[in-house]
Amino acid sequence: MPMASMERQSGVLLHVTSLPSHGGVGDFGPAAYAFVDFLAAAKQRTWQVLPLSPTGYGSSPYSALSAFAGNPILISLERLAQDGWVAWEKLNDLPGAEGHCDYAGAFEKKLPLIEEAAGRFLDGASDDARARFHKFCQDNVSWLPDYAMFNVLRREYNYASWNEWPLEYVQRKQDALTKLLTDRSHELAIEQVIQFFFSEQWCALRAYCAERKIQIMGDVAIFVNYDSADVWTNPDIFELDEQRNPIRVSGVPPDYFSATGQRWGNPLYKWGTLRERGFDWWVARIRRSLTLYDIIRLDHFRGFEAFWSIDAKEETAMNGVWIKAPGQELFMRLKEVFGDLPFIAEDLGVITPEVDELRERFGMPGMRILQFGFAERGGHMYLPHRYVPNTVAYTGTHDNNTTLGWWLDDASETERNNAQAYLQHINHPAEIVWAAIRAAARSVANLCIFPLQDILHLGSEARMNTPAAPIGNWAWRYAPNALHPDFAIQLAALMEMTDRDDYVMPRENPADSGKPTEEAHLRVEAGTTV
Repeated sequence: MPMASMERQSGVLLHVTSLPSHGGVGDFGPAAYAFVDFLAAAKQRTWQVLPLSPTGYGSSPYSALSAFAGNPILISLERLAQDGWVAWEKLNDLPGAEGHCDYAGAFEKKLPLIEEAAGRFLDGASDDARARFHKFCQDNVSWLPDYAMFNVLRREYNYASWNEWPLEYVQRKQDALTKLLTDRSHELAIEQVIQFFFSEQWCALRAYCAERKIQIMGDVAIFVNYDSADVWTNPDIFELDEQRNPIRVSGVPPDYFSATGQRWGNPLYKWGTLRERGFDWWVARIRRSLTLYDIIRLDHFRGFEAFWSIDAKEETAMNGVWIKAPGQELFMRLKEVFGDLPFIAEDLGVITPEVDELRERFGMPGMRILQFGFAERGGHMYLPHRYVPNTVAYTGTHDNNTTLGWWLDDASETERNNAQAYLQHINHPAEIVWAAIRAAARSVANLCIFPLQDILHLGSEARMNTPAAPIGNWAWRYAPNALHPDFAIQLAALMEMTDRDDYVMPRENPADSGKPTEEAHLRVEAGTTV
């Protein structure tokens, strides 16, 4: 539903990997259900997650191997064990639930068990489970078989980028693909079952959220990785040369933060081709996203109005040019297919009147980050007195330091003085956190989002991402006992006083929601796992 019609609500930003799940990386298991219980107790109505896609280099959720598939390491082995697809005792040697994410350990020890579980499913699934699996495959036939082939070939060629595979696979020669389907049918089926596991577990968790009046906000990045199933499968909708190498790539121009701009390197779309095809790929992408989320945050929204185009031969973003995008036509087409568009526009940075006009035409709220409001270079538009109802207010995002970390480590003296003048006199560093949360909650913005790190009063050690930093990102997890009831009580009281404890039924999930188990918490029996 459009945010303009939403009652005042608030929510929490926490990516699934940040849950303290057993296995080294947060997943859809018991910790996720405990977190949802915390949200309900705190009268939070939205859980915002980052992209759930399978990740490539650096484990960034914004560096995905597919815009449609789910990340296998988010699958809970506890749930698979409960369903009988993996033995409980095999969970004993997994990485633990404490400390930062252990992606390497999860891929080394957890992923093989998920693959083993998929094999057992193929050998022994009940008629009902097999019927659900076949329906899932039919519903996702537009992307699932190609993604399975992409993954099998990627392993076959030592995880090299698809353009380095043998030519018959690079060019998707029909004879080669037909032979692959025949010779590697079992491996391909394993990949499809893994995606089925992901879907069933996520839909069960989403149903648990809905029962507790909590919506899921998900993230759709505007661009996709070159090394992805999307580009390999659909080269005709991307700006590639005859050898299928990128001609022009994405980024942003030089600005106050970077003298050379940012060269992201994603291949650009052939928007003319997409227009001729009725934006079919984007329709399919949003349809898939609406089976996962109630609300969709469109990352780098300004790229739907105009995008920065860089010659692929350029090493920096300095010599790019702005090119108009058919955002209006795209959103008109999406509205024609889906009706109301439950979109939020990530409109941070230098935004033109044309971008604002596009966002407002389709009733999409923009984002306002409270930290930016105290900047030395005039960020008053990010302060609560400048908000309008159709806005999503944040104390910070996954790309910011935590509020406490910003205050202690990043904020200049001028920024601290500005915050003191606007919020209150800060006598102790920890006071900045609740002052910021209160300021956002009291604003007219219909939706407020607080990173869990702020609710837990954590500093720079809990930062999720530092843009342009080559290492150390996406690894934070909260401690297993961090969700103290006092935090929920304090937050619930603030929601009541700021009229954010109302509820509006989320958009109905058009996908088959799966069948959550009666005991959604999956309380592990004593002695069955560490």
